[in-house]
Amino acid sequence: MTPTATPAAAPFRTDTDAAPIAPNVYDAEPIPEAARAEIEALLSSGDLFRYTAPENAPVTLLERDFAAMMGSRFALAVSSCSAALFLSLKALDLPRGAKVLIPAFTFAAVPSAVVHADCVPVLVECGADYRIDMDDFAAKLTDDTAAVLISHMRGHTSDMDRIMALAEAAGVPVIEDAAHSLGTLWNGRKIGTLGRIGCFSFQSYKMVNAGEGGILITDDADLAARAIIMSGAYEHAWKKHDGVQQACAAWQNKLPLYNLRLQNLSAVIIRAQLAEIPRRVRDGRAGHDRVAAALNTSPWLSVPAPLPGELRAPDSIQFNLTGMDDAQADAFAAEAAARGVKVQIFGRSTDNARAYWNWQFLGDLPDLPATRAMLMNACDVRLPARLTDAELDYIAAALTGAAEVAMTSDTAAPVVAYGT
Repeated sequence: MTPTATPAAAPFRTDTDAAPIAPNVYDAEPIPEAARAEIEALLSSGDLFRYTAPENAPVTLLERDFAAMMGSRFALAVSSCSAALFLSLKALDLPRGAKVLIPAFTFAAVPSAVVHADCVPVLVECGADYRIDMDDFAAKLTDDTAAVLISHMRGHTSDMDRIMALAEAAGVPVIEDAAHSLGTLWNGRKIGTLGRIGCFSFQSYKMVNAGEGGILITDDADLAARAIIMSGAYEHAWKKHDGVQQACAAWQNKLPLYNLRLQNLSAVIIRAQLAEIPRRVRDGRAGHDRVAAALNTSPWLSVPAPLPGELRAPDSIQFNLTGMDDAQADAFAAEAAARGVKVQIFGRSTDNARAYWNWQFLGDLPDLPATRAMLMNACDVRLPARLTDAELDYIAAALTGAAEVAMTSDTAAPVVAYGT
């Protein structure tokens, strides 16, 4: 697999002894040249507010292009995916204290969005494959459940056929947190289009990078109108949104304004990358599968297989430690770091925002033994689509080699924890 994009700023290279040095997996790809002229024009004009132009502002054009790409009627660009999730919950007009089912394996921003929307998150167990435990989901989808917020965490899709069937039978709307899933397909359908609303991220480590930013999509004009007004389309700014003027007029002055808008400069940066998505999806999937095949040759590392019908668009790889005790897991992480590959073990990384027991803002936390066991052995390594075969092979060899050292060495390494 050889990406067609401009090489990264810090490519794979060798030292004076020709020993390979670990690739940089954190730098993003350059912003496409197509955006440069428009960025310069915006900087010259200073016109960064989405509602200043009478028509065809960059944010408006992004919304039209993204909706068309996803096959959705409406799109609303906002300041972050967290903002999109919050607005989605508010647009559903859920009562205060409403129960919202979420996976126990997700990022802290997801339960936070539920709390911000004055609702109560109900955590559902996740298994060793990182996906929702369907028995626990069915048991917790009770008569007092008001909504389901499915987080496709790290791009792993749960059984959406069963989730949608159970939710529809219960009359409960589904929101998809597709922050990590732009480009993923479920039985040929685009993730983010299965539920009532789909939410995506443009944060730096996602498929499309604007530093920050998000977008929500829906086919429901009333939901779109409510979200548009609450995002900060005050007075009659909502008239610059296509196809929802009548619905917006009905909600004029009846909804609070949260001012979560995206600005034009970010929209230009995002829009220029939409054409890059197919290539990034293709190369990201190939790179992931190349490394996964290598990791699965180790008796101590295991990459869960995708579900039938799931075609992922990964920008990272997750794998489980097999048969390692605490000291061996710590030794593995330390040895991988010594080889230049930082491994985040979700449950062992200090104050990790993906470990549900760190969500102390929720108050009393439930006992979730399956999720806890998974998090204590689940590892995360970034694999951006721009990596070459040589770089991918280095990462795979570093990880399998680190596992070998950890399981055959008599001396355990000290605990090493990494951040987000």
